Amino acid sequence: MKEVVDELEQWGADVIFGRAKGFRAALMRLFLGTMSGLFRLGVWLRLWRYRNDWKPRHHLGTQVISVGNLTVGGTGKTPVVELLARTLRGRGRRVAILSRGYKSKKPEHPQSWTSRNGRSVPGHEMPRVVSTGDELMLDSKYAGDEPYMLAKNLDGVRVVVDKDRVKGGRFAVRELEADTLLLDDGMQYLDLAHTLDIVLVDSRAPFGTGWLLPRGTLREPPRNLRRAGFILITKCDGSSNADLIRRIRRHNRTAEIIECAHGPVRLENVFTGETRPLEFLKDKWVGAISAIAVPEAFEGSLRDLGAKVEIRRRFSDHHRFGKRDVERFMQRCVERDMEMIVTTEKDAVRFPRPASIDVPVYFLRIEVRLLSGRDAWERMIDHICDPQPALDGILRHREAYRP
Repeated sequence: MKEVVDELEQWGADVIFGRAKGFRAALMRLFLGTMSGLFRLGVWLRLWRYRNDWKPRHHLGTQVISVGNLTVGGTGKTPVVELLARTLRGRGRRVAILSRGYKSKKPEHPQSWTSRNGRSVPGHEMPRVVSTGDELMLDSKYAGDEPYMLAKNLDGVRVVVDKDRVKGGRFAVRELEADTLLLDDGMQYLDLAHTLDIVLVDSRAPFGTGWLLPRGTLREPPRNLRRAGFILITKCDGSSNADLIRRIRRHNRTAEIIECAHGPVRLENVFTGETRPLEFLKDKWVGAISAIAVPEAFEGSLRDLGAKVEIRRRFSDHHRFGKRDVERFMQRCVERDMEMIVTTEKDAVRFPRPASIDVPVYFLRIEVRLLSGRDAWERMIDHICDPQPALDGILRHREAYRP
């Protein structure tokens, strides 16, 4: 049953991204296009309720920095959140990341927590604590892929998971003593008032497929970029983004724009932690396995690094690998004399250990590099760390920008 559901999810993604061809796919796209009209109306009504205070926003007495995007998946958000959290921690902020924990499971035995004053925190007030900043508390199954990955990579940063991120934020402030909350994938989460909205736009597909959900990948119309205080153009390759910036400026004339590149920096063995330089991939016969929204980009990066990607296996986004999945793929790689298997870092956190490791398994470690707008990045960090003086500087910058 799980395999059938996974195949349906994968087919649905292929329909949305245009990879699926034929009459059935065309008919499904027509139906989903009709549903997108209803979705657009729902988005407008929801935002109207918040704008007109029909639905209250909660204020927790501390800064809430939203990092989000207009589209579903594939903008490179997790490495940006990691860089931002690490930078703020280095500037002395007590950072907590609030995540929904997409596709995570509820623990069989709920976590317990005792406050500094000896009070036991009731279950209804208790989110899932992935990391206290000092200790990793949950694995990827109960935390979710991205929260676990962030907690694993970020010492000194708290990570909390709950669909109700108001509850998660309250806990992080009261019990974990956080003074800065990073709302991961937070652009559409409006129950919690945002101090600042950082919005990511993928340089290769800035507005997704051009359609709203469920026909396409847009969560909101592009005009809603106007809510952004800072816009990061991600996955840049060094070529000019002048046309894209002009498109962005139609929707937001004042947000500062930062261009950044997402690129692999090394290979890491999933099971041993051994690291290898990227040159290790050159001329190697590779099996690529992934469960992400846009697997073509991952496979393309392997080829760009000189790998011969002979075998590939794609699962639906966030698919939880079973031992059978891994062992079957490994057997295929053994039969075809593959020299290594490579997956993504996000997939590596839920990669089960097979009974026998006949082919080494690595993941690509991806990091963010700023290409332009470093001054804007510093102003953003200053604004978070010392809001009022930095805000005055930002307003002066915006005044100078206006024609």
